[in-house]
Amino acid sequence: MPPRFFVDIALAGQTELSLPPGAARHVQVLRLQPGSAISLFDGSGFEWQAEVLSMGRSEVTVRLQSQHLVQRELSQAITLAVVMPANDRMDGLVEKATELGAAHIQPLMSERSVLRLSGERAEKKQAHWQGVAVAAAEQSGRSKVTRIAPVQTLAAWLASLGEAPAGQRRWLLSPTAAEPLSTLNAKPADQTLVLSGPEGGLSPAEEAAARAQGFVAARLGPRILRADTAPLAVLGWVALSES
Repeated sequence: MPPRFFVDIALAGQTELSLPPGAARHVQVLRLQPGSAISLFDGSGFEWQAEVLSMGRSEVTVRLQSQHLVQRELSQAITLAVVMPANDRMDGLVEKATELGAAHIQPLMSERSVLRLSGERAEKKQAHWQGVAVAAAEQSGRSKVTRIAPVQTLAAWLASLGEAPAGQRRWLLSPTAAEPLSTLNAKPADQTLVLSGPEGGLSPAEEAAARAQGFVAARLGPRILRADTAPLAVLGWVALSES
């Protein structure tokens, strides 16, 4: 199987192009040569077979040969709104969530957050996590890349949501919730928005604010899962229910 690369430009209608810097760098690291076969995808759902035409010091030119529609995405768009776990565990969460099919990840800060980001540091982390998502999509065969939103406070994000559109489920992960996930997942939806708290959990006021925005508390089971495990458990549950 030829190596796969994501390019953040529209490929439809093109025949020859210079790869963006990120993809070009990976081609050079792999020491591919003119004539080498590669696969490209641009997040549209299609995948292109291509051939390396030429390589310069920093430029790689390729020819697109054929395209086909790739059906490896979940039937619904799942957004994980996660209060960022500490100690770089967010990297692993982004990687695994991308492999499991998440459409979007919204990094959040709450009252009990350990990791707090703002300004340039927040922007750099967002760009880093987007790079992690791109690499995971390339490796896992996805035709789309999980999009990482800018870091926000939980309060500001909840205030921006508005009423849930038709076909959207909103779940709040809570160990004290009455509804098991198996019951909630039985109800069909086009979109699922999952809110997961930090290591110490959301405060009572934050849970109340989420419920006021239409979130239904979901219980995952008798054990308390870590902040980076709980959202992945939900995503895996929903993804496997489609297989």
